Amino acid sequence: MGDKSLQKRKYIIERAREVFYINGYRAVTMKDIVEACGISRGGLYLHFASTKELFEAVLEEEGADIDALLQDVQDQIFTPGERLLLYLDGQKKIILKKKASLAAAVYEYMFENKASEEDNLVKKQFDRSAAALEQLIEEGVEQEWMVCEDACEAARNILYTLEGLKVLSLVSTVTAETVDKEIAYIMGMLGMVVKKH
Repeated sequence: MGDKSLQKRKYIIERAREVFYINGYRAVTMKDIVEACGISRGGLYLHFASTKELFEAVLEEEGADIDALLQDVQDQIFTPGERLLLYLDGQKKIILKKKASLAAAVYEYMFENKASEEDNLVKKQFDRSAAALEQLIEEGVEQEWMVCEDACEAARNILYTLEGLKVLSLVSTVTAETVDKEIAYIMGMLGMVVKKH
């Protein structure tokens, strides 16, 4: 694929992401994507054969964004506790920005497309995030910044909590104060205290 073709594909994915944010997964048609991108139907089909294929490309981009956030946090020259707090703050922004969330579309996609363990993009992203958090927690324990007997379970529980907040934000009001309390609880479980400003 040439540079121009890659740029066009990336443009389509970005525009489609916005359409899926607004409309969910089930309601989106290829016609909606054509209109959002301002391209011909043939131009869209050169890159994607279906909304399912396009949504999976959007999910891969979302996963890459999450991986980049985790990597950025890992690259920071801060203590493991400060890096965890940076990651949780990034997740807080995603939770509070519920209108720009793919969560509803992801659930629709998952219910409609039963994927095997190996093909499940959402599970793969969860596992990558859990492994990165586990590594961060293990580092925190080694450096005596954190207290944790099972870094794997702690990482997964952190992700379950964050996912629960994302779902709750779709159906109810989740305030910054609510998210801050959960972050303080997570940090407290790891033996750290979050100071209030």
